[in-house]
Amino acid sequence: MGFARVATETAIEIGEPQLGDHSERVTAHAVAIARRLRCGPRELRAIELGGPVHDIGKLTIAAHVLAKPGRLDAHELLQIRAHPLAGARLIAGVRRLRAGLPCVLHHHERWDGGGYPHRLAGEGIPRVARILAVADAFDAMTSYRPYRAPLAVEEALDEIARCAGSQFDPAASEAFLTAWHADEIPH
Repeated sequence: MGFARVATETAIEIGEPQLGDHSERVTAHAVAIARRLRCGPRELRAIELGGPVHDIGKLTIAAHVLAKPGRLDAHELLQIRAHPLAGARLIAGVRRLRAGLPCVLHHHERWDGGGYPHRLAGEGIPRVARILAVADAFDAMTSYRPYRAPLAVEEALDEIARCAGSQFDPAASEAFLTAWHADEIPH
């Protein structure tokens, strides 16, 4: 692991301690999905670079917002929704991470166009970001968050299946579920 990745992961963990492990799991899950979808080396590299830093923009969010146990108000929600853009700005000048930029910028876009920051839809969202979105959502659902307890794995798997075609790319959702049941995803 290079110095840049260690420094980035350390910075993320300082800002939100559970994010280091989260980013590692999300990256591993996304790589498994990408392999199942037969992604080429460029897409795999984008995920390997963008996955560990996909939430780096959260460093720009006040700690009390990230740790808030209840519902976010409108201003706090705007801060959270700005983290992909902030992250993209943070890594845009880092030549070694540039291939991972689509993962950082677009991992909260939705297949149906209801995501953020640009409300992209369907195949207008880079495939690597669509893959990362499934992995990110699954890990978020099955991990502790200040505002809720983790879901059981089966509930999260059901949610991935239910949201295929609305929140998630149907092919990425199917690849995740297939890879999960084939034990290609660490669990």
